[in-house]
Amino acid sequence: MKKQKITTAPWCPFCGQKVGRASDAIKRKMDEFPVGRCQCGAVYTCDPTGHNIGAAMVETLVFACDDNWDLAWDLMPEDDYLTGRVEDYDEVTHQVVNTGNIDGRPVRGILYFVRLHTEAAAISKRVREKKDVVARGSVLPVAASGEISSAVAPEPKLDPNRVKVKATKKIVTEAREKGDIDTLVALCFDNKKTLRFMQRLLYDVDEAHRWETAWIIGQVCSRVASKAPGQVSELMHRLFEACSDSAATPWGMVETLGEIIAGRPDIFGAFTRHLLNYMGDASTQVQVVWALSKIAEKRPDLIRETTFFNLFHFLKHPDPAMRGLVVQLLGRIRATEVTMQLMELSDDDATLKIWEEGTSQEYKVSDLVKVALEQIRPSV
Repeated sequence: MKKQKITTAPWCPFCGQKVGRASDAIKRKMDEFPVGRCQCGAVYTCDPTGHNIGAAMVETLVFACDDNWDLAWDLMPEDDYLTGRVEDYDEVTHQVVNTGNIDGRPVRGILYFVRLHTEAAAISKRVREKKDVVARGSVLPVAASGEISSAVAPEPKLDPNRVKVKATKKIVTEAREKGDIDTLVALCFDNKKTLRFMQRLLYDVDEAHRWETAWIIGQVCSRVASKAPGQVSELMHRLFEACSDSAATPWGMVETLGEIIAGRPDIFGAFTRHLLNYMGDASTQVQVVWALSKIAEKRPDLIRETTFFNLFHFLKHPDPAMRGLVVQLLGRIRATEVTMQLMELSDDDATLKIWEEGTSQEYKVSDLVKVALEQIRPSV
């Protein structure tokens, strides 16, 4: 006898209430699943294929812990949290279909649920509140200027009756050459191909041109992310994929990632730790440290959440660019652990270039050491 098809709205396995459609989180990550929250306090992610059970469950637990990976790994199932799932979920119609198909289309989606026990939820809340306080007070002075605000002005509301402009390689290239960020931002809202065209501009043999392009992309993405963070997140995934391709040269990719994350660490801060994956390649080490230092300028707490201590030995690197950038980075995160090692470089007069806002500035390692020590211990 043929099974009768029954469709119902998805529900929370803990409280039985209907749950809304999962959506992209405000803070974007490398491994992204749509997420949601139930009124009872449970959180859930949607795996539309049903083939990513492990990744989805980890993502749900980390999301329940307010993106605190260390806390998530310390929790024990049953003792600290409960899990549940709703199977035969169709993401397209937001329904649970008992027959596993709709008009011949297979339905294999699963909603994964996690609900923290009261004690674990309280710990997560305290840790999040502490991190928020640290983040709000973590803006540090840079070498040649005063404090920089991490606030980004919201984009004005788009006119729904405006005539949309189709982005082309020519239009994007011309706007980039003019440094016309307003036009590029408007093009992004009208056509998602804009950021793809901008990414292609990074393949340039002129180093100065690449750095300027990376800075412009960062400025554009900071503004676009206020209304369409998904576009920027997709660009970042493409950039990380390009950096991981051993058959390609990641010209300008790491620099662009640094500019984007530094521009909106509130949304893309979780991508920071993935930059360290490229420290193993000598061709990208300087760019990675530059990117980390750029992020630390606004959010040193994001760097301190990584294994930054693995960078300490680079203070003795033969390349002054590497030594100088590591010094700048450690100063911005107030790494008291390396105060003595930094003092040993006080007489290092080797020069290096540091790219700031698309242009290069020349520094001596010793000058950067002086600034770093003042940031770490103002009395030194």
